[in-house]
Amino acid sequence: MKRTLYISLLSSLPLLAQETPREPGHTDNNKFSQMYDLMATPNMFRTASGAPGPAYYQQKADYKIDIELDDANTKLYGKETITYHNNAPEPLEYLWVQLDQNRRAADAKGPLTENQRVDASYSSEGFTRRYLEQEFDGGFKIEYVNDVNGKPMRYIINQTMMRIDLDKPLKPGEKISFSIKWWYNINNYHVIGGRSGYEHFEADNNNIYVIAQFYPRMAVYNDVEGWQNMQFWGAGEFALPFGDFDVNITVPADHIMEATGELQNRADVFTPAQLRRYEQATKTFDKPVVIVTQEEAVAAEKTKSSKKKTWRFSAKNVRDFGFSTSRKFIYDAMAVQLSGKMVMAVSVYPKESNPLWGEYSTRVVAHTLKTYSKYTFDYPYPKAVSVSAESQGMEYPMICWNFGRPDKDGFVSDQLKYGMMSVIIHEVGHNYFPMIVNSDERQWTWMDEGLNTFLQYLAEKEWDENYPSRRGPAAKIVPYMSGDQKFLEPIMSNSETIHQFGNNAYAKPATGLNILRETIMGEELFDYAFKTYANRWKFKHPTPEDFFRTMEDASAVDLDWFWRGWFYSTDYVDIGIADVKQFYVSNEKPKGFKEDNRQQGRRRRSEPENAKYVYMISEGPEFNKRLKKPLDINSVKELEEYVNEKFTAAERQQLKAPKYFYEVTFNKPGGMLMPIIAELEYEDGTKEKHIFPVQIWKKNNQAASRVFATEKPVKKITVDPELKTADIDISNNVWPAEAVKSKFSEFEED
Repeated sequence: MKRTLYISLLSSLPLLAQETPREPGHTDNNKFSQMYDLMATPNMFRTASGAPGPAYYQQKADYKIDIELDDANTKLYGKETITYHNNAPEPLEYLWVQLDQNRRAADAKGPLTENQRVDASYSSEGFTRRYLEQEFDGGFKIEYVNDVNGKPMRYIINQTMMRIDLDKPLKPGEKISFSIKWWYNINNYHVIGGRSGYEHFEADNNNIYVIAQFYPRMAVYNDVEGWQNMQFWGAGEFALPFGDFDVNITVPADHIMEATGELQNRADVFTPAQLRRYEQATKTFDKPVVIVTQEEAVAAEKTKSSKKKTWRFSAKNVRDFGFSTSRKFIYDAMAVQLSGKMVMAVSVYPKESNPLWGEYSTRVVAHTLKTYSKYTFDYPYPKAVSVSAESQGMEYPMICWNFGRPDKDGFVSDQLKYGMMSVIIHEVGHNYFPMIVNSDERQWTWMDEGLNTFLQYLAEKEWDENYPSRRGPAAKIVPYMSGDQKFLEPIMSNSETIHQFGNNAYAKPATGLNILRETIMGEELFDYAFKTYANRWKFKHPTPEDFFRTMEDASAVDLDWFWRGWFYSTDYVDIGIADVKQFYVSNEKPKGFKEDNRQQGRRRRSEPENAKYVYMISEGPEFNKRLKKPLDINSVKELEEYVNEKFTAAERQQLKAPKYFYEVTFNKPGGMLMPIIAELEYEDGTKEKHIFPVQIWKKNNQAASRVFATEKPVKKITVDPELKTADIDISNNVWPAEAVKSKFSEFEED
């Protein structure tokens, strides 16, 4: 006759939290609700899967630009012809052009938004600059805006934006060409600040120029914003359409230059010896070849040529253009093989950057291209250039400025070396996000900085497993997430409204992606989904929703709870151990035994009349000091009879043999959901890890319980032993409770 075995629980504690009635208005389960309330409705432009829709479009802006650098007076003169293609389904009555240099105009409003206080002391230079000197005027001086026939066009300048009014609407499928002439004073970025400008070397009276945002640039028009004509206040960077560039740059004849695009007249600007070295570099894949030597650079910086030369660059399908020029530049390069395609990794730097830059810069550029290509798509451009520009870290298509130089005695600390390497990885990595996966930096800084910081961490670890990464590991974000809520904003905040810019826009999104990859999704699912997003949106304009939806669409992992908590709130992770009880098995019914509601329900549904019982009896809070005899099936009559009758001898050999039973109740003081990672340490010193998906919290956001049936007695239980979830309080992570010395000290930011 078939017997059914029931195991009853006896505990002096009240029912677990998930069995208690909820208070009226209880909304905790909204943490698992789908994000229809937060995300834009899918449409024909952007689908529910996160992919571009059948009606997706984007505008195109082509540029022909002529630039001349006045080195003696640090001015830049330019004229350009823009051809704008309207691929939108609606006509345009006007065009918006960005004038980012107006952020440094004498009458700019941006500086007026900054809070000021009187300092207790000033250097003479600092006091003079702040209170005595005239404001630097680095804004655009627009000389004309003309149509293709040379006729003046109507325009109005509103701070960093210029609206050009059209005589007739630009219809879908049409294009228009117009010309702009301008000039501006170049800023010394060490004095004035800025993402571009020049660095002056007093010893030899020379400058290194890193020039960007130097030309009037078309704003983005798309299906999400219409015109993205938000002012450039300084924090939110740039939103730009793709196009083709032909740029001629005239500089002193003794300058060496690099820029976005392919150099069209190398034979006109390099010496024969330099041309031979460059040709050698295109065939050298293991180390950089020095093309302009330090000796040549030192000789050039001692005299200033009165002659000029013009460098001609052409770039296809890029969103922006930048260049760097100086007579101080050493130039080296090496070839990089990417899936059958050869790309050049290049560095330009002054003698002050050696030996650090000659040893590492170009090698790091090559490593970055290989690593990022593995996780996204093969780098599509012909080169990537790293420019030594002290106090800088900024990116443009194919070129970037990076800080890090030895001290005056040539000393290079590990902190300096790794800092320089990290910024090169990061800025070269921006070629992928946002230069190719072209997100809106003016609105969503995290979409390029956060994703790029995540990939930077992967590239650092592939360079050296013990690389001292500043951002990426979950524990490094804990000081920020446990901080004063008054100074925290959700990641999904506009770039200009963030208190702690680096933590919010770089570190927290990068850490979140790392947690997704390592703890929630797993590397295989995450990597496939991330690569899918990159390939869907390369050379296009994605939104946050496109990223969120693609990550779920390509992985079959529901992540709305994660986006809602990690990106749309300032909730923090705090998971602890609320209670642990051990049970032993007995035939004897305890005095005062009473079934709980769950067991009564089972009895009503399916209990046979002849059911036999064994009883799980709690040993109380001090059980670790007085362990009962481990379970031996043969010593528990009812269990022995059931097993012997139910299973054959062969089947009994396959049964598990647990001896100890622990009920662990986890609690969640923090608002952010996260999987539970629990490590059991046995008395013999061995350890066993259990990972419970985040859905364990679905029925109750405050408490969850699990029963561990083990063959060995448990000595210790630890939640998140490897600090993989950004848990802000590890004092409640260990049972038995103990004074926990913070593990986070080793993860403090440099």
